[in-house]
Order: sequence, then structure tokens, then C-alpha cells
Amino acid sequence: MLVKRAMSKNVVSVSVPGNREEVLDLMRKEDKAVLPVVKGETKIVVGVITRSDLINNPDEEQIAMLMTKNPITALPSEDVRDVAKKMIENDIRRVPVVDDEEELVGIITSFDLVAQALTKTDIDDAIENYMITTVPTTWDQTPLNVAFETMKQFGLKSILALDDNAKLCGILTETDFIAESEIISERSEHSSTVGTEGDKWSWDSTSVLYIEKNRLKFTKKVVGDVAVSNVEVANSKTKVTDCAKKMKTAHIEQIPVIGVEGDLVGLVRASDLIKALVEE
Repeated sequence: MLVKRAMSKNVVSVSVPGNREEVLDLMRKEDKAVLPVVKGETKIVVGVITRSDLINNPDEEQIAMLMTKNPITALPSEDVRDVAKKMIENDIRRVPVVDDEEELVGIITSFDLVAQALTKTDIDDAIENYMITTVPTTWDQTPLNVAFETMKQFGLKSILALDDNAKLCGILTETDFIAESEIISERSEHSSTVGTEGDKWSWDSTSVLYIEKNRLKFTKKVVGDVAVSNVEVANSKTKVTDCAKKMKTAHIEQIPVIGVEGDLVGLVRASDLIKALVEE
């Protein structure tokens, strides 16, 4: 299958110069996790900017400083398996599609590869061979700021919620965290005392340094208030193709994996499943 048959053509982009607020507003409005960045009034791709870029750099305002420059791109005429290889090798989930003039014509994601290509295969391999087993979990009564820090430590885009019986009861994604947060500015005061040089009897002079820093501030809600409770799950023995179809139907990029005894054993993401597309 060619990229042009799997990509999204109605792609939303931002341009440089621009600022954080423009990106965040557009992401919220369009429900996008990543936006291609084009140069000025042109369609020439110069970068990509993600939700993670905004979250991890709260002090930076300019798109040019937040975005990833010279991004990996694809051509409409490329085979989807080649794009899957690019995603796997570069640990990315979304690739802008450009024409011969480097102008933006679409975007293709790991979910697109799963929904448009992998569902049309017949791969009997079990998803236990593709899932990740180190998955962040948290109590459903955990404050959002604590849950967010836990998710960040794992370098993932989601965290699973457990109830009082340690059973899976929800899933919370990076998108959910952004919806319940805002960037605030805090000013801290730092003082130091320095004696006057050459005079041991002189009064010490005090210098004051004011540091202004931005950070994410979350609402007072707990994980259970925000997490999606109707969680789609798969069995560790579920076939790759069947799991791909489940993702497409539910329009989700990740599914918790339950073992044969009903316990949580892992998480399979679209970016994990596309490895089966390359190996086919």
C-alpha cells in the first residue's frame, strides 16, 4: 500500500514565526497531538511540534524554539512499510507527507498504518510479542499532578488507573492531562550576602535575584475524575490483525493487555504493532 492511500490529507499546520498559545489553542480545537510547522505563508515543512514539546518546555514561548527542526518526512508514492521503518528507527509516531517541492500534502501516523494497512493483513502472531510490559499505573484517587509525574518518569503518553482492588479501571492520556492543566508563572526570590572586599568590619551587602519560571498547574481533580473508564482491552494471545481491527473500531492508539488469568500484563500501542507490518 502507498502512503497516499493511508495518509490524512486534511492536515492542520502552524507556521513560524508563532507562539505557544497558538499551538495549544489549535491542538485543543482540532484534537491533535502533533502539528507540522511550515515556513511563513508557504507550505514548506520546516519542523513538527508535539504536545510533549509544550509540556516539557513550559518556559519557551516561540514555536521555532519548541519544534523539532528538519523532521523525518515521507512522499505520497512511498510504500507504507518504508514509512513504518522510519517511525520505528526514529522512535516517532507521526510523519508529515510532502511533495517533490517539500510542500505539505498530508500526514501519516502509526494509527493510520494500523487502521489502513495492518487491518488488511492476516498476521496470526500474538500481541504479547509486541506489547510493552513496563507500564505506569496509579491509584484512581491519585492527584493529577502526581500521576503526571509518574507517567513522565516512564517516558510514555498514558497511565493506567487501578481501583482499591488493584484492578484496571481506567486510562489517562497526555491529552487528558493537557485538558486539565494550564501554564502559570511563578516568581521566586533568592538572596545572597556578600561582605565588602578588604574591610572585615563593614556591613554585609545583600543581593536579591528574582527568578520567574513557568510550570504546569493541574486542576484539583484526581485520576478517577478524568480517566476514561470504559477501557478497551485485549488478551495477550490476541492476534495482531485482530488487535489492529479493535484499535480501528474504537479509534484508539493503545490498548491495555490482560493475561490469561485476567491480570494486567502490558500495553500495546499502534507504534508497537507496526513492527509486525515491517516483519510481514
